[in-house]
Amino acid sequence: MPNSYFQFKQFTIHQQQAAMKVCTDACLFGAWGAKKIQENKFQGSRLLDIGTGTGLLALMLAQQFNGSIDAIDIDADAAKQARENVNASPWSNSIQVHHMPLSDLDKKGYHFIISNPPFYEQDLRSTDKQRNLALHDTGLTIKELWSYVSKAIHPDGLFAVLLPYHRFEDCLQHAGKNSFSLHEKVEVHQTENHAPFRVMLLFGKEKKLPVQKSMVIKQEGTYSPAFTALLQDYYLYL
Repeated sequence: MPNSYFQFKQFTIHQQQAAMKVCTDACLFGAWGAKKIQENKFQGSRLLDIGTGTGLLALMLAQQFNGSIDAIDIDADAAKQARENVNASPWSNSIQVHHMPLSDLDKKGYHFIISNPPFYEQDLRSTDKQRNLALHDTGLTIKELWSYVSKAIHPDGLFAVLLPYHRFEDCLQHAGKNSFSLHEKVEVHQTENHAPFRVMLLFGKEKKLPVQKSMVIKQEGTYSPAFTALLQDYYLYL
């Protein structure tokens, strides 16, 4: 059974009310997203976290960012949990949590949008309705996600998304239909002996040749140097 909370260096994630708990790939994605914000000099701008869950990604970004963040979730319990985690953090004035469908959020001009969306479109559903909203796209499809992102993003903005590896081609097709170009693709492996199980993607309106990388989480039973470099500002024991 997962712990009821996860302690980071600068904040705590309580997760008993949220269907999706803190996981390694989401932490990696949050740290990678924060790095993209720094590389693209988005400090002082507006960010959006779609499907915030516990508020994990919003809080990881806020630790490295001095602008404003909107965090949205359709699930009432998740939004309540995220709001409690944000209010207990050093960045309660920087993050605003919204409980509503994405279609009801009418703000625009975000320089950076990040999402760890429902994973398993058309895969088997759980009997747990809350978990279905978190894991499946019963509440939000990739097509709907892209439709919103294309309207809400700043012309110079970037969109970062974490997906199961087998969803990459589907996501790429929807990106093209919405006039986005792939800027970076990072294939995530559990170990060097495992095939990629997640993919971290960065999109923008500017046409670019995509950078392609891979990330191994563990090598010889411990976190890899690349993983450690990204997570050392967050994980207690790195």
